[in-house]
Amino acid sequence: MNSESRSQATVPAVTVEYPADPGAAAAFPFLLPPAYARKIERASEPDALMRQVLPVAEELRDVPGFSADPLEESPAERLGLIEKYPGRLLLMVTPACSGHCRFCFRRHLLDTAPPRGAQRAAFRRRMDRAADISEVILSGGDPLVLSDRRLADWFDEIARYPAVRRIRIHTREPVFSPERITPALAGLLADAPRPLVVAVHVNHADELDGETAAALARLRGAGLLLLTQTVLLRGVNDSVAQLAALYERAVDCGLAPYYLHQLDRVAGAAHFAVDPDHGRALVRQLQRSLPGYLVPRYVEEIPGRPGKSPLT
Repeated sequence: MNSESRSQATVPAVTVEYPADPGAAAAFPFLLPPAYARKIERASEPDALMRQVLPVAEELRDVPGFSADPLEESPAERLGLIEKYPGRLLLMVTPACSGHCRFCFRRHLLDTAPPRGAQRAAFRRRMDRAADISEVILSGGDPLVLSDRRLADWFDEIARYPAVRRIRIHTREPVFSPERITPALAGLLADAPRPLVVAVHVNHADELDGETAAALARLRGAGLLLLTQTVLLRGVNDSVAQLAALYERAVDCGLAPYYLHQLDRVAGAAHFAVDPDHGRALVRQLQRSLPGYLVPRYVEEIPGRPGKSPLT
């Protein structure tokens, strides 16, 4: 990719047959990547995919308990460096994504990214203070919208610190824009200075079509550990059949089921919320019907706790 980074402006507009609510789109722009539009057209459950990206009037409701920063991250104040758990440092390396998920827990924070130079300086100050960071997590936005050159720059920066044992990348690009997973990118990731773990955000089996399967095969060929991250979403994947199909297909594509997240209580996403008791019942049924390695951990994130909190 020749551009400095993938921005909203570089993603071609896509015409869809579903009406978007203009007020919701004004509050959080509608952004639909072409590859994801093709998935919707071919999907067995197109509404489950469209619901994830379509602005709807329900987003404008003020729901008690839902806030703009549900995880209390305040990335602008922290220059995009977030330390939630011991030994791990998360970097919001870009505010950009190829598409906008309507349930994104950072949907109100993505315009608060710090200047790149200031973030790099803050990263160096933090890493120079102590040798307690063993894993650096690249997040955003989506770190894979960055150019190969900018990703390589971050790898070089991280390589300066021998205490770092792993680099983790959280991404939706293999689903939203599988064409981004080029042989050149796969080679760059294969040559990363530390073992690399890639957590792929996928919510429905229809998202794992042939294009995405080919992208994941390139990542597997690079020798990367691939995990799933899934959000439990009402009207998208809140049935046993949908979750079982998702995790069966995920393993077929080389993804290891990792976390099934309870929805973060972000303003604008309350209509996606699933009662935790229903979520627990779903996971119990999955445990009865699937091999153990196909069943993810059902968790929620509570600000201030030193790790994900299990819901089962």
